[in-house]
Amino acid sequence: MPTEPTDRPVTDAIAALEQPARAVLAGWHARALELEPSTTEGVSYGVPALRHRGRPLIAVAVTAAGYSVYPFSPAAIVASAPLLGDLRRSKGAVAFTDARPLPREAFDALLLARRVEIDAALDR
Repeated sequence: MPTEPTDRPVTDAIAALEQPARAVLAGWHARALELEPSTTEGVSYGVPALRHRGRPLIAVAVTAAGYSVYPFSPAAIVASAPLLGDLRRSKGAVAFTDARPLPREAFDALLLARRVEIDAALDR
């Protein structure tokens, strides 16, 4: 039987994970809400994501190699590069693992850079 869509895709996705992935994603979710309490949950590019003013803000997902954080902005990744160290990244994501975690300052920088980008676009 198909499941009903939910208005809490991020929360539900985290709850469905096994440990340690559940704790990792729950921690980043909590941090995102500290930085931007007005976020809403949604899905962007097929990934459960937090949204700011209706636009995708940030997502953290489990991958085959560990985890990836998606700030939905190549510019946010470039701006945060000095804080990412040698973590593997593409123009859309930063990969990390339990053994090579994402620094908190890097997550903060990614989220804040994306929020500034959204606000600037919508306030024009």
